[in-house]
Amino acid sequence: MKVSTKGRYGLRVMMELAGHYGRGPMPVEAIARNQAISGKYIHVLVMRLRAAGLVRSVRGPGGGYELAKEPSSITALDVVSALEGKIVPVECAANASSCPRGGGCAVRDVWSNVASAVDGVLSRLTLEDLWLRQKSMTEESLTYCI
Repeated sequence: MKVSTKGRYGLRVMMELAGHYGRGPMPVEAIARNQAISGKYIHVLVMRLRAAGLVRSVRGPGGGYELAKEPSSITALDVVSALEGKIVPVECAANASSCPRGGGCAVRDVWSNVASAVDGVLSRLTLEDLWLRQKSMTEESLTYCI
């Protein structure tokens, strides 16, 4: 099970927008610079995030992207699901009928538990949590000793 660059970079973009929440739209160039992601790829990611109702775009001078909801109300699961779909280690974990053994397979239970654990972790983390964690890490790296 591997989350693609869509999920990984999309979560970084959304965390960046969370840090800018309430200050108007954030220019794509600033997001790209801060997160080391190409502006073109950010536009691709935001199309899906906008379709999921997580991001708004503002055109023209002073335009860019902003969160459509408060950072505390958007989970990492919301973001990753909008970009990747349901995260499952194997198809039968999401759809028992995809396998002839689906209904009575102990191994399928293992994969279903793995999928539930991943969903649980992602659903407990909000964009606000991630932004505060990132801000704390950045501040720690700027600490000086004389």
